[in-house]
Amino acid sequence: MNERLFQLGLHLTPGLGGVLIRHLIANFGTAQKVFEANFKSLIRVQGVGESIARVILNKGGLREAEIELTKLQQAGIQVYFFTDADYPQRFKSLYEAPVVLFGKGNIDLNKGHFVGIVGTRKATDYGKNITEQLIEGLAGKGITVVSGLAYGIDIIAHRACLKYQVPTIGVMATGIDIIYPGTHAKTAQEMQQQGGVLTEYPLGTKPDFMRFPARNRIIAGVTDAIVVVEAADKGGALITAEYANNYNRDVFAVPGNLTNSYSVGCNKLIRTHKAQIYTGVEDFLAALSWQEGKEFSKGEIVIPEHFTQEETQVVALLRKKGEMAIDDLTWESQIAPGKLANLLLNLELQGYVRSLPGKRFTLG
Repeated sequence: MNERLFQLGLHLTPGLGGVLIRHLIANFGTAQKVFEANFKSLIRVQGVGESIARVILNKGGLREAEIELTKLQQAGIQVYFFTDADYPQRFKSLYEAPVVLFGKGNIDLNKGHFVGIVGTRKATDYGKNITEQLIEGLAGKGITVVSGLAYGIDIIAHRACLKYQVPTIGVMATGIDIIYPGTHAKTAQEMQQQGGVLTEYPLGTKPDFMRFPARNRIIAGVTDAIVVVEAADKGGALITAEYANNYNRDVFAVPGNLTNSYSVGCNKLIRTHKAQIYTGVEDFLAALSWQEGKEFSKGEIVIPEHFTQEETQVVALLRKKGEMAIDDLTWESQIAPGKLANLLLNLELQGYVRSLPGKRFTLG
């Protein structure tokens, strides 16, 4: 059995959330070693009590994973585990990031810039026109558009991307085999030629009210910037904007007519300084200092091509935080303590990292 099977096994084990799975991987090194661990070793892990340890040892999640992995392979669905190089690097260090993502299509989650475009399900002609103009302006600039496949601004954005040949990804609140709403299935299929669909949920997962807000955090997490085109005073678009602000993403909002209820949310974001005002594509790109063809640079720092995924992750964390204690670095990177210590020493010898008193580190 390969490591992917064990990773899925953890994901499908009842009672194991993302944080606990990260703890287990950090302690044992691999998913396979988690399942090979004995009872005493398991209960030493922070957050793992006796009942959870017994559930892991029962290996029910592993048996379920064998069936799931076969189905995923037959359907051509890609699995992104949080330790994989192709897992979205923007999202990796965030506490709320899912440990597993499932994708289908022609997807590279780390190439170029990513823009989330979200808004009301009841889009006006004004919102439709702004969305189309924005996406037309993004064409040919190495930018991928992310949205939620929902009615309104979301599906307008996806279809405009198909029209102007802009890569686009739809983030779903269901399993990849269940497109919701069903009327968007044809568009979702077409998107797989120049992007695709993405979800954190296993096959067969049906729509549920509580999954949609969780879906919005993924839209915010995998993107560099969010544009809210139209939004009422409450709704999913504002939830996405809130996540984006929490994740230190750039948030833009399209100003709207003061008498239109579907502009209230955007105007409020601008008024409360939770979003920059969107005034057009050129101003948007200038505000982000994006240049055509410029690749994502892990926080706008130059990272050598020879760096491993874990070295890149550590440097990006230090760039974001300024300085960090080694315990915090271990927690946020989910790199095993011994391995992290060697990695930091190597980075220090190369002059990229500098050690500080109290087992703290900063960029060199």
